[in-house]
Amino acid sequence: MTAVQQVPAAGPPATPPGAPPGTPSGAPPAGRTHSALRRREPAPAPRGLRRALPRTVAGRVRALTALTVVLLVVLLAVTWAAVANAREGVRVIGHDAGPQVVATGDLYFQLTNMDAQLANALLTGDAAGGGRDRALAGYDQSRSKAGQALLQASKLADETTEDNTARELVYGLGQYERLAGQAILLDQQSSHGPGSPPENVLKLYRQATDLMKLDLLPKAYNLTLDNGTLVRHTYEDKRSNVLAGRTWILVSGLALLAALAGLQVYLAVRYRRMLNPALALATLGTLVLVVAATVMLSGQASHLREAKEDGFDSILALSRTRAISNSANADETRFLLDPQRADAYEQVFLSKSQTVLYLKAGNLNEYNTAVQKGLAFEPGRAPFLGFLGTEANRSDEPEQRQALVRVLDEFKRFQQNDRAMRNLVNGGQRAQAVSSRGTAAADYVRYDKALQDLIGTHQASFSEAVDDGDGGTKGWYAVLPIAGVVIAGLVLAGVRPRLAEYRWSK
Repeated sequence: MTAVQQVPAAGPPATPPGAPPGTPSGAPPAGRTHSALRRREPAPAPRGLRRALPRTVAGRVRALTALTVVLLVVLLAVTWAAVANAREGVRVIGHDAGPQVVATGDLYFQLTNMDAQLANALLTGDAAGGGRDRALAGYDQSRSKAGQALLQASKLADETTEDNTARELVYGLGQYERLAGQAILLDQQSSHGPGSPPENVLKLYRQATDLMKLDLLPKAYNLTLDNGTLVRHTYEDKRSNVLAGRTWILVSGLALLAALAGLQVYLAVRYRRMLNPALALATLGTLVLVVAATVMLSGQASHLREAKEDGFDSILALSRTRAISNSANADETRFLLDPQRADAYEQVFLSKSQTVLYLKAGNLNEYNTAVQKGLAFEPGRAPFLGFLGTEANRSDEPEQRQALVRVLDEFKRFQQNDRAMRNLVNGGQRAQAVSSRGTAAADYVRYDKALQDLIGTHQASFSEAVDDGDGGTKGWYAVLPIAGVVIAGLVLAGVRPRLAEYRWSK
């Protein structure tokens, strides 16, 4: 008979060792739950922006260092661009288009002087004293200078309209010289005293002077304005860019200083160091660079303004004043030369005089009376308008004001001589009026010399501003890369030992 193994009877479960009596062997110990026995789950991974941020001390130090270097590059690039704009503005206004525009502005004066000298030659006739020869020599000299100025204007023309205007001026000037040459030849062949050229000579002169006043002078003025637009646009663009560059330097410089300060504080907290000397020097160097660049660009903006407004604008306006005054002086000669057009020349003289210095008057007598009453003015509060009124309100230097006072005194004498000449003509003493042109011409030369002296004061201001502009940016193309290398080197020198310390501590 086979033995059958009996299964033990079921009983209470065994008590685990160390467990309280009655605790089943499969039950967890008292005070612990099933969840505590589960395997610990890892922390959830960061999402969004936190995922991109470094999670170690070394990573954060490297990130702050990289941010500092990037901001340093931005600061250097912004400063470089601002310096380039400042240098370009000074180059165009002070060395390129500005002087060329002033030279082409002289074209208007030379053209008016050609017509004035032609009128003087015809008015003088073959009288003793060589007046005709002196006038013709002045005519030839002005013709040569006009040709040179026209050549410069054609070189400066960079648009189709400007180029066409220059070409038309060349063609019109040739026509004028042909008519003037014919008038001079006929006048030399005739024999007449002062103030009485033959009718055929007057007919040719009328054609020539009409061509000059109605065609050549307006085109010459428009050409100067067109060329001046280049200077004005360059000034507005470059000065605006310089001021914008100054703002961006401040913004990027403050950002870089903030990044350096943040890196300094982070290293002090993490590594328990009160100060990082290399980072402190980098911060100081950045501060010096930002302040120096800001001051330099502020100075460059000021130099551009002085060169454009106190220099270029005044020189161009006063050159125009000189040309119109010379044309008005020629109108006095035309008044005597061509009695048929005397009334027209008198009215034109008044119009040109008021363009130079405007005082309210209904006729030439009233205007002359107003001028003789006095032209005293306070800086910025001139009681008259016109080109000289603008100059009186603009001039802020003692030398410029003194030169302007001399111009006003000579202008009064110029108008006084005109009134005396017309009184002689109206009194039936035309021959005496023609004879008085010699004294009046000498007085006008003093007036023209005073104008040239006034222009010279602005030319000095222009040259000084251009020289200051050239010197203001000198050396900056070398300073910027050197400063960038030094500051970046100091930052790396301050960070590298701390990173090495971190690796050693691990």
